[in-house]
Amino acid sequence: MRQVAKQFFSLPMEEKQKYSREADSIEGYGNDMVISEHQTLDWTDRLYLTLSPEDQRKLKFWPENPQPFRKILHEFAMKSQQINEILLKAMARSLDMEENCFLDQYGERALVTARFNFYPPCQRPDQILGVKPHADASALTILLPDKEVEGLQFLKDKEWFRVPIIPQALLVNVGDQVEIMSNGIFKSPVHRVVTNSEKERITVAVFCIPDSDKEIKPADALVNETRPRLYKNVKDYVSLYFQYYQRGKRPIEAAMI
Repeated sequence: MRQVAKQFFSLPMEEKQKYSREADSIEGYGNDMVISEHQTLDWTDRLYLTLSPEDQRKLKFWPENPQPFRKILHEFAMKSQQINEILLKAMARSLDMEENCFLDQYGERALVTARFNFYPPCQRPDQILGVKPHADASALTILLPDKEVEGLQFLKDKEWFRVPIIPQALLVNVGDQVEIMSNGIFKSPVHRVVTNSEKERITVAVFCIPDSDKEIKPADALVNETRPRLYKNVKDYVSLYFQYYQRGKRPIEAAMI
């Protein structure tokens, strides 16, 4: 996966632009959507693709160069979905709940998307971020990090902590939707990507997202007298998310009671 991602971003610009996103869509190759003249743009090129359901794939955005890209991405997508299911079951069991408790809210037509991120060297890393602070709209996010260059940081107690590189590991982020389902027990962390003045960095993030037609809510077993319900019922959370994200706000605040 790392190899074909690097090969794609190394292609001439005219080749990559064959997969350019359309103005009103995030899917395809390009940069941030501009929805406000006041937003801060990220220092990154990206390729954003829908992986599942398979009938939702827009293959015109799936690179045919390098040649094995599509096959490798398909395999990576299938295995990422398996990881997502295993983890959501384990997280439910860790709270002494029935293992399908989170998956039952997830729905039959769950969405899986991938974002390939290319962060070129930046001459002003003190002023420019690769990705501005945010939390993910997913249930879980599975990140394939760069195996040599750091950049990801998490916010805890108003302080930023760097994420060390573990070359053969995947990093899993809890997203906002699992924070809602778990009634705030599993936290969706705010994170950002810093830039590097000397080295490029490439990562692949797979976002596992509940069916937009399914209403998600705190699991009944996690609401009681000592832990009141913290979040409203939410439907199609991702559409809400993007509007807030580009303005630097946290959409989960709109879901809080």
